[in-house]
Amino acid sequence: MSDIKIKIIDREGVSHEVDAPTDMNMNLMEVVRSYELAPEGTIGICGGMAMCASCQCYVQSEHELPEKSDDEEAMLAEAFFVKDNSRLGCQIHITEDLDGLEVELAPAED
Repeated sequence: MSDIKIKIIDREGVSHEVDAPTDMNMNLMEVVRSYELAPEGTIGICGGMAMCASCQCYVQSEHELPEKSDDEEAMLAEAFFVKDNSRLGCQIHITEDLDGLEVELAPAED
């Protein structure tokens, strides 16, 4: 399998089911950007370095995700609109295990 299905709810509440490649070493933030599900310049501002929270999302499915890194924990501690299921999209790497993942993009900070 080289593609998985991911359901992404954009910031307007519109649901999108997208194909995400597992063979390109992409993360969720890059998938959102490639499908243009957030306005240019509002997601992935730091380039995926866990140094901003512009790619924050709420994980709605029961997938087993890797533990948050110290950098991700620190960034979420300073972010707006954080919930118990908040993660940084740039820290969720696309693997076959994530087939069927469901996420909602957190509101933009402004």
